[in-house]
Amino acid sequence: METHSREPHLLRAAALNGTDLSHVGLIGRSPAFRAATHLIQRLAEANVAVLVLGETGTGKELAARAIHYLGTRRDFPFIPINCGAIPDTLVESELFGHVRGAFTDARDTQPGLVVQAHEGTLFLDEVDALSIKAQIALLRFLQDGSFRPIGARTSSQSKARVIAATNADLEERVQSGAFRRDLFFRLSVVPVNLPPLREREGDVRLLAEAFLHTLANEDAHGPRRMDPTSLLRLERYTWPGNVRELANVIQRAFLLAEGDCLTLTADALGPAEEHGAPAGAEELALPGSYRQARKQVIADFERRFVSRALAESGGNVSLAAKRVGKERRSFGRLLKKHGIARSDYSLVP
Repeated sequence: METHSREPHLLRAAALNGTDLSHVGLIGRSPAFRAATHLIQRLAEANVAVLVLGETGTGKELAARAIHYLGTRRDFPFIPINCGAIPDTLVESELFGHVRGAFTDARDTQPGLVVQAHEGTLFLDEVDALSIKAQIALLRFLQDGSFRPIGARTSSQSKARVIAATNADLEERVQSGAFRRDLFFRLSVVPVNLPPLREREGDVRLLAEAFLHTLANEDAHGPRRMDPTSLLRLERYTWPGNVRELANVIQRAFLLAEGDCLTLTADALGPAEEHGAPAGAEELALPGSYRQARKQVIADFERRFVSRALAESGGNVSLAAKRVGKERRSFGRLLKKHGIARSDYSLVP
């Protein structure tokens, strides 16, 4: 599940054992998501500042933790800070520290976060919220690792790596003068774009099953499979809150479930206008000739039908084939045709 309570442990194990990123919570097989995770793996061994872009709930902090714990800095601190939650007057003090007497409430000398993150990673979430003055100080630090605590007469050094994240359009903020152009270029040498869940075809099912599997392992009395109709509802939903919203929906349904099957309530997915097109609408929008449209509709039906059968059987191909009245070999050919892996539906880890 894409939560943060156990990420350092899991990511550290992944880094040491060379496991796939799906084992550390970055779950997905869609092309857009694979492009992002491939870049994350490449950047883990690099030593440059990174800018992670994506809508709220896409997993920006999880991506930053992956870059840190899969790289050479894994044994040093990962220090997260939400720039939007700190008053402008305190941002520089939080980042770079201050000496005693630097301002009215500075009764003691305090090191900043760049010192705490020395040789590790400083994660700046909502970096767009930094004031222009704080942006200037951050730019100076990114250039050579030097900084001056508030009230200090001399500069200090830190080898902390900076990973920044935002859900804002930084280029637009640069044009409006709210964000420094030179800082934007310094941060976005190799930006990581996390796609919204609505653009990750097929990943909703994988994530939902993974979340359910994690919850079922933690609570042996909870459901271990999902109602096929509920799965289809999840796949048709537009997910304005992205992966975080999906995780919350699954957890809420798990806690309210009775029996061994997780079923979504009528109001589980929010306002009706946020759902995808109603059943049958896709046929009206299909491009091409009648033959092409018919072929696509059949393919969509086959994919959903065999996926549902496999989900109901817990990944048991023989049982799924028997339940739908097909030979195992024929059922297996349909799985291969549509790129469906039985392991994605298995209840056994």
